Amino acid sequence: MATRGAKPKPIEQHRKAGTFRPDRHGTALAVVEPVEVRPYEVSALDAFDTVLDVGVSWLARTDVPALVILRTMLEERDPLRADAMAGSTEARKHLRDLDKQIIGLLGNLGFDPASRSRLGLAEVKTQSKLADLQSRQARR
Repeated sequence: MATRGAKPKPIEQHRKAGTFRPDRHGTALAVVEPVEVRPYEVSALDAFDTVLDVGVSWLARTDVPALVILRTMLEERDPLRADAMAGSTEARKHLRDLDKQIIGLLGNLGFDPASRSRLGLAEVKTQSKLADLQSRQARR
């Protein structure tokens, strides 16, 4: 049976937008702790290394080739950004294309709220009242 209406937003997006309501969205606990990174103080490559050092539990050995490609892209990004900031329109175009590729690869690896929620990593849902009653009944 097909579902109707728009797909529900991940809870992380509600929190970011300030529209999270525990009575409507549930009292869920975040599994992934945010890493504080201030843009422009740290290069993209350093931020990526920091995230991997903290530990990303959902990545597996099969993700290593994609991580290597992502790291190579991030290494390529810093000098390209410097050229773009110096006024090169050619570098600016290449930077935008590279950024699109990086964002796509980050999404595929689960580094954004929507992809983490698809993986089931973003939130831990509390047991509903019905499930609680059913588990109590089963224990009796």
